[in-house]
Amino acid sequence: MKRKLFAFDIDGTLLDTNKQALDSTREALDKLRKAGHLVTIATGRSRFHAQEVIRDLAFSNYILCNGAAGFLDHEQVYKNLLDQEQLEQFVEEAHEKKIDTAFVSLDNIKRSSSNDVEVMEEAMHSFGAVLPELDQFFAEEQEIYQALAFFDRKYDDEFAHYEKIRFVRWHENSVDVVPQDGSKAATILQLADQVGIAHEDIISFGDGQNDREMLRMSGIGVAMGNAAPEVQAEAKMITDTNDRDGIWKALRELSVI
Repeated sequence: MKRKLFAFDIDGTLLDTNKQALDSTREALDKLRKAGHLVTIATGRSRFHAQEVIRDLAFSNYILCNGAAGFLDHEQVYKNLLDQEQLEQFVEEAHEKKIDTAFVSLDNIKRSSSNDVEVMEEAMHSFGAVLPELDQFFAEEQEIYQALAFFDRKYDDEFAHYEKIRFVRWHENSVDVVPQDGSKAATILQLADQVGIAHEDIISFGDGQNDREMLRMSGIGVAMGNAAPEVQAEAKMITDTNDRDGIWKALRELSVI
């Protein structure tokens, strides 16, 4: 079989609603690897927040921070940091509006304000994380791959004037702040090119708003059954949910396991 690249989102895709990987998912990953395919995570999480999944599911390839970092065989091969000047401008504007922000390096996350701790906690708890510690100088001392801004949809059109950063919603009260030219999709294409896998041989799985571009650009984009309708609309295939063996069923239907 021709070698393919399989990319999997974590939350709502690789993990079920209890934040565990199904036995069928584990078996599917094992079969893909034994067949010689390149298998990678593609997540909005940083390495810090993805490390448990990376270890538990034996991933050696991973795309982190919505594509800002890419790793092959645990070696970083791609980096796309946030534009520092525009990030500083955005944070200043956000703080004027009493919007909390946090900054993400590969292995840490710190918040820069405490306007509404409950909102931040709710968003972070949604994927099993905790409220980041307060450190107003973190962004000045670290390479920042991504930021978080904690605001609801009424602010979605407030920050369209930034040319080098964009905003991807992942929670009702939070968005990822990422490079304008960065995405899971862009980094998957980079990795595929590096290892000589054709774009039509990319198969991706996802359920979230930050998976839409990845599903659309893949040779086969597979939306989970628990994905919102607008996410499913971007996919070439819709499978069962993350609680009902969705990954296994799709891979069987595609005759790759």
